[in-house]
Amino acid sequence: MNDRIGQPKCERGIALVETVICLPVLLFVMLAAGELTNVFMQHSTLTKAVRDGSRHAAGNAINHGAKVFDLNAGLINETRNLVVFGNTAGSGTPLLPNLAVGAVTVLDAGGEIVEVRASYGYTGIIGTVLPAFGFGADHSLGFNLQASIRMRAL
Repeated sequence: MNDRIGQPKCERGIALVETVICLPVLLFVMLAAGELTNVFMQHSTLTKAVRDGSRHAAGNAINHGAKVFDLNAGLINETRNLVVFGNTAGSGTPLLPNLAVGAVTVLDAGGEIVEVRASYGYTGIIGTVLPAFGFGADHSLGFNLQASIRMRAL
């Protein structure tokens, strides 16, 4: 009574074998897609923050009374805070986990051009190392994301 109609006895359990073969590959593809999405989102966030900081520095670097380009220490600190925290006061939580003010550089690139650079150490969703499970060496998931924007002072 347990015999299935139209299915030979030698094909029983073939779906389970196919699942065992395909499941690791599908899980790896899903993990890779998640990691790539996370990298893309964090790089986009970093680039937008650097762009906002560059715009802030370029908009405030010229002393309009004297018409002189002045990238002073106060403006540099405000810009660095804006890149990291999203506000010039430097309050709240960083826009990206473990993003520090020290990772942001604000430079006078010459010719009244402001350059803002940021470097962020990316860590993968599952940690810093992807284990190879005995099939070779483990792979590091940590690397630096960098963003740099140049803008002429307004």
